[in-house]
Amino acid sequence: MPRADVTVPTEDGVCAATLHTPSDPGSRPAVILYPDAAGVRETFAAMADRLAGLGYTVLLPDVYYRTGGYAPFDIPTAFDDAAERERLMSLMASLTGEAIVRDAQAFLTFLADRPEVSGSRVGTTGYCMGGRISLIVAGHHPERVAAAASFHGGQLAATDDPDSPHLLADRISASVHVAAAENDEHFPIEQHERLEHAFTTAGVQHTIETYPAAHGFAVPDNPTYDEAAAERHWAALTALYAENLPA
Repeated sequence: MPRADVTVPTEDGVCAATLHTPSDPGSRPAVILYPDAAGVRETFAAMADRLAGLGYTVLLPDVYYRTGGYAPFDIPTAFDDAAERERLMSLMASLTGEAIVRDAQAFLTFLADRPEVSGSRVGTTGYCMGGRISLIVAGHHPERVAAAASFHGGQLAATDDPDSPHLLADRISASVHVAAAENDEHFPIEQHERLEHAFTTAGVQHTIETYPAAHGFAVPDNPTYDEAAAERHWAALTALYAENLPA
């Protein structure tokens, strides 16, 4: 799929990103793809390519652009090495709820002005940290987000997080798909139940599933990548967008 390096002006600077489009020229609905905690890398560019192949214009932003650049992580050891884990956690901490919402507005404005994009409604999807971001964006930009997905997302209904997605349920107009990992400490059963209750009470059209796979199952360079679960995730994402964001 064609890729283009682009820059998105934000309130906090300039965010580097890649724009992924189908092989055939034309305008398509847009999707914002949010990466996991280790940030943008070739694995996610390839995933954006595959999503573009389904008929979407996909924006893959460097969510850590405020840091001014960072060395890539060795994914298999990023959480095992104390120094690398601390570096990764520091990057994650830079993404406050306010920063996420400000960036999303910039991304949506950018996409609205692109000739490769059709319509005003977009999709969001994210992995691990990005899954939480995907739902936060849906809650803060209900007029723009038609479909939102979270795959092995963490802290989706945490009681000690004022930015937790479950607190935004009454603001979400998107159709939502959440695919959790089995025995995931980042999304334990009590959060699953809390999110389900919040979405049901608010009338959010949603599906929350637990895949028989470990945290990180959908991202190919993760040690816990599970091909069967990953393909199930692609099928779910395809169906979600086909129904709510037809290409």
